Amino acid sequence: KSMEPSDKVVFGTTVVLYDVDTEEEVRYRIVGDDEADIASGLLSVSAPMARAVIGKREGDEVEVQAPGGQKSYEISEVLYV
Repeated sequence: KSMEPSDKVVFGTTVVLYDVDTEEEVRYRIVGDDEADIASGLLSVSAPMARAVIGKREGDEVEVQAPGGQKSYEISEVLYV
């Protein structure tokens, strides 16, 4: 089975998200719970944001329930690094 990269968000990928409300981009790498460090852009695979984007593709829009209410993001890039 070939490891053909796709644009799907999976564990270990870095995802660049465009915040529809603030028009800012944020970048997270999806990691295990023990590696998570949000200040360094390392997002726990079990975090609501990670659960919202896993399995999605570039160009998809996701809704995330944040502490301050519902947030909308567009997945602008998925990086396999």
